Amino acid sequence: MAYVDLNADLGESFGAYKIGADEEIIPLVSSVNIACGWHAGDPLVMGRSVKLAKEYGVSVGAHPGYPDLMGFGRRNMKVSPAEVKAYIQYQVGALSAFCKAAGVKLHHVKPHGAMYNMAGADYKLARAVAEAVAEIDDSLPLLALSGSEMVRAANEIGLPCASEVFADRNYEEDGSLRARSFPDSMITDEDECIRRILRMVNEGKITAVTGKDIDIRADSICVHGDNPKALAFVKRIRDALGNDGIGIRPF
Repeated sequence: MAYVDLNADLGESFGAYKIGADEEIIPLVSSVNIACGWHAGDPLVMGRSVKLAKEYGVSVGAHPGYPDLMGFGRRNMKVSPAEVKAYIQYQVGALSAFCKAAGVKLHHVKPHGAMYNMAGADYKLARAVAEAVAEIDDSLPLLALSGSEMVRAANEIGLPCASEVFADRNYEEDGSLRARSFPDSMITDEDECIRRILRMVNEGKITAVTGKDIDIRADSICVHGDNPKALAFVKRIRDALGNDGIGIRPF
């Protein structure tokens, strides 16, 4: 049987503000990327998220982002590679403490939002991301956009790396994600989502916004937890993969 990881970006509530359906989604995925308090989340949310993941046997990843709580980490910031490295190590260290307290092994690291997209296109930032993770633990996998500079940087330094695809995002011809400033950046139709996911997993292809087919590697499928349709997408994806003879497990 073929397998693929199904992940979700979660732990994004903050203080009195609730974002996402974490309690409903976590039992349905095989890994989660937990916000580390800079773009979303807070210490209480981080701790609860790790414990929920442990309860359901779901792998835990750190999801560090830019220090941009107001912008949810989705605004580009002009920072140096050294700053990116420090940002990641600071946040991974914080989540690692909650993992240790809960008796959970940290499974991977996935940058968030603007950091993820910028490092996906800028090799210097990508190298900083990969080195940040490797300096913490050179056996700790990096979860990165398929075909991105982060994948290249991880491969060059010998860091384990898994290639990620998105169930709810459109793609450009170069394999980058369609910017959220465009009205067609998000996939909202469930049937379209399923068609795209099955093609990415089975054929290693996706149709970009231009209509051109591009190559893609799907080690892990991501659903954004703040997407209003996240729970529906996760349920449909699980069913579709199962019906196609594809199992779900951590990468």
